[in-house]
Amino acid sequence: MRSLAVRDRQPELMDQPGLDAKVHHRALAGLGKANSISRIAHAVWHSIRDACCPVANYCPLRILDIASGGGDITLGVAQLAARAGIAVEAYGCDVNPTAIAYAQAAARRAGITNASFFQRDALVEPLGEYDVVMSTLFLHHLAEEEARQLLQKMASAATQFVVVDDLCRNRLGYVYAWAGVRLLTRSRIVHTDGPLSVRAAFTTDEAAQLAREAGWQNVAVRTHWPQRFILSWKKS
Repeated sequence: MRSLAVRDRQPELMDQPGLDAKVHHRALAGLGKANSISRIAHAVWHSIRDACCPVANYCPLRILDIASGGGDITLGVAQLAARAGIAVEAYGCDVNPTAIAYAQAAARRAGITNASFFQRDALVEPLGEYDVVMSTLFLHHLAEEEARQLLQKMASAATQFVVVDDLCRNRLGYVYAWAGVRLLTRSRIVHTDGPLSVRAAFTTDEAAQLAREAGWQNVAVRTHWPQRFILSWKKS
């Protein structure tokens, strides 16, 4: 195994232009299964719930999920909020129209009415204003300056809370990514991109430093299974 001491960003197959829609759908389904097993939506929702403390029947908590991909985390957060009796309006945005269509179809199949999706390039287009701005598995795709820019935009768009969930760059994380995706999906794209994503990821110290450089104050960072971190900031 090559050293993981520094980031190694390589092109990922899912980011290739002109990717066949069926192949893309299979990859999104594989990622969704991995996220479900890892309980990522639960980890993110618990962070939002604990930070914002909304109450049932209050004005809906408006949540934006940046680079929402297949929408499984956005939809998972919306479902968990509904089960808790907390009103939310969940929105997912992604630059890829295939991912948006996939997420919209998933919402319809699940009968989830408090979540919707739209196309947007979060790095170059305005985000609007939301109570909570979140992102999962997007930060590691970006160069350091792009990551700072994203974190700054998230902080500007959020009125209450910002939360990022991503992979930890370490040896155990690499092993989990290599073996886990092969157990969970037959998608060649996920088999290739999973380990590449860990090599491109930040350590918790690097992520926290980026957040501070982006203007986040009192940054909170914690790890959770399986070798993921949650980076968050509650706005005062």
